[in-house]
Order: sequence, then C-alpha cells, then structure tokens
Amino acid sequence: MVRAEDAEHSTRRRILAATFVVLARDGRRKLQLSDVAAEAGVSRPTLYRHFGSKAGLLEAFGLYEQDNFDAGIAGAMAGLVGPDRLDAALRFIVEFQSTYSLGSLADVEPEHVLHQMKRVLPIMHERIARIIPGDDRAVAAAAVVRIAVCHYLIGGGSPAQFLSELRHAAGLDAGRGARAAVS
Repeated sequence: MVRAEDAEHSTRRRILAATFVVLARDGRRKLQLSDVAAEAGVSRPTLYRHFGSKAGLLEAFGLYEQDNFDAGIAGAMAGLVGPDRLDAALRFIVEFQSTYSLGSLADVEPEHVLHQMKRVLPIMHERIARIIPGDDRAVAAAAVVRIAVCHYLIGGGSPAQFLSELRHAAGLDAGRGARAAVS
C-alpha cells in the first residue's frame, strides 16, 4: 500500500521531472504551468498545490537539479578515498554535463542560467574543495568550477579533453587519463 506522503513526494518529483522536459523544449520564458501539468499527468490545481507560482516551481526545480547532482556525485564517490574519490567526482562532472539536455538553456534563457549559477557556484566550489588535497585546495577548486562552467556555457572539446582539464586543475597526475577513459 502506498502511503499518502510517498504519493505526494512522487507527484512532486513527477512535476519537477516534467519541468525539465518543458524547459528543454520551450525555454523559461515560454514555460506554461499548464504544459508542465500536462507533461506530468496532473491537474493544474495539483501543480498549484505543490508549487504556488511559476517562480516557485522554477526555484524548486533549481533545488531539484542540485539534489540530483549531489546524489549522483555522492554515488560516484561512494567507497572511494583519496585521488580515486576526486577522480570519480571529476568523471561524474564530465558525464553529467555530457548527458545534460538543458545545456542549450544558456542560449535560450541566459538570465535564468546566470541566476542559478550565482546560487550553485559557491556550493560547487565548497564541495569540490573538500575533496581536493593540499594547502591550495580553494584555488584548485575554483579552477575546476570555472572550467566546468566554461564547458557548460561554451562547450567544445571532447569529454576526454574536458576531463584532462579538470584533472590538471585539481592536481591529479596526468597518467590517470589513460586509466579511466570517459565514454
């Protein structure tokens, strides 16, 4: 038997996943709550019960994306220590960005992307700095984050090149590139 709390959580996640689909298709400016509700298979009143406005939905969506990223990177690093843990985090960043279908959102909705980046970049920096060894971890983490942002906004290069840049910025040895290729 499904508990009401689980059903509510499932509905909320379905709406947020549908927001991803609608944003990727239409962009933020053309995002209509009725389109999100239809994509999620819920009524508009149900959507409004969970998210009172378009702004509220978009704010929750940003947090949902952050939660998904956090869960993914934690899973990638689980059970690993030292350089292997850092390398797994960097590989996850490359994989995440390589498969992330809202990359074009920067072209369509630069204001939204900049707003989200302003919120997320300090979080990313702090989390990456935690897993980089050494006294200059804050500088290395800043370089890793900036390289990731550049690849997100501008693209270019292969995933292997992106990973090599991240590894270099993080201070990982160059030989690691041959051992752990990015698909």
